[in-house]
Amino acid sequence: MESTARGLPKLTDSPCRGTSCNRCAEICPTNAINVFGSGDTTKVALDLGSCIGCSLCIDNCPTETIRENRSTELAVRRREHLLLINDHAVEKEFSKEEESPKTNPFGMSLSARVVSTGCSACDLEIGAAGNPIFDMERFGVRVVASPRHADALLVTGPVGKGMQMPLKRCYEAMTEPKSVVAVGTCAISGGVHKGSYTEANGVDSVLPVDVYIPGCPPHPWSIIDGVLKAMGKKR
Repeated sequence: MESTARGLPKLTDSPCRGTSCNRCAEICPTNAINVFGSGDTTKVALDLGSCIGCSLCIDNCPTETIRENRSTELAVRRREHLLLINDHAVEKEFSKEEESPKTNPFGMSLSARVVSTGCSACDLEIGAAGNPIFDMERFGVRVVASPRHADALLVTGPVGKGMQMPLKRCYEAMTEPKSVVAVGTCAISGGVHKGSYTEANGVDSVLPVDVYIPGCPPHPWSIIDGVLKAMGKKR
């Protein structure tokens, strides 16, 4: 990641002051952070699927329990793997479950149809992933204009209720086998739009999701990392 870019937050082993501080939870604009317990049993829970990467929690954590994560390899196959807690036992259990499918028909190449359901920031980053700098096509990934030509559906935006039916129709127009990738915080949880009466609060309330790519918007390397996971090229 470039030195000028900021990464998503991560949790460290540094002890938290607990609810006596609670700054991170209070200033988080999407309620992605929860602090509970007290003393030695204090835990910090962070939902990367709701995080918009504003960095307010990082800048306001006096104990450095929350730090910046410079990695762009953040995509996961299960929504609950984006729910972090500063407890090593939980993280180890998750890493065991993060396994690639034994067989994947998209191992050599993948054609992707992009559907934007609202915000355009993630669409711009998908476009950047295909430019000569990141060059997603060298991994066998290309963006196609029709769902009938697509192996994977890349969904961006908060999935407003008005977009649910068009999204389902696009998915049904694809032939088997097919996969769905939720690109960005809005597509994963609704992001800042979560809870609105117009929102579905994430793609997985409408379609089965195979890979989740956190970020608002995700870095082009993160998008490529997620697509490679959908192809079974990465764990």
